[in-house]
Amino acid sequence: MPHSRLLTSPGQTIGLLGGSFDPAHGGHAHITREALKRFGLDRVWWLVSPGNPLKPNGPAPMARRMATARAVMDHPRVSVTDIEAQIGTRYTAATLKRLQALYPGVRFVWLMGADNLATFHHWDQWQWIMENVPIGVIARPGERLSARMSKAAERYAAYRIPARAASLLGHSRAPAWCFVNVPMLDISSSAIRARGDWPG
Repeated sequence: MPHSRLLTSPGQTIGLLGGSFDPAHGGHAHITREALKRFGLDRVWWLVSPGNPLKPNGPAPMARRMATARAVMDHPRVSVTDIEAQIGTRYTAATLKRLQALYPGVRFVWLMGADNLATFHHWDQWQWIMENVPIGVIARPGERLSARMSKAAERYAAYRIPARAASLLGHSRAPAWCFVNVPMLDISSSAIRARGDWPG
């Protein structure tokens, strides 16, 4: 399926931050800037998903989520994209396989909050993801302990890169993952929706 080519070149390291971004907010922008600084990334792509397979209710319309995301994350090294909708994937593993085929020579790093690491073993083909793409984990408020005790963290403990060496992640061979603590903004999309600030 054809798609809009994203700005990159072989040899670059691209961080991927996926999610419904329903809505995007300052917390997403904050962890993106931290990821650029800490993990040795050249760029970050936001993958605004058609819908999260683990969530029962669909998100707001794609065009609205994309527009809000671009307003929130205005950075020369960050691209907001709907590439999953364009290439027809909904699960992370399938998306990563397609991106690796579409952009040979580009190194991808999957980015996630610590809350995602806590439940990562429920993701489709989660072990394939761990073994094929380096993962940068950024601590969010209240999720640090459960993430560090998670099934994924325990199974791949031997491949964890210490936070002081986080800049090596983008050039590390998978499996490789790094958990960093950053000054956090305690903002969530669900809280914004609950307040009625983002009617679906």
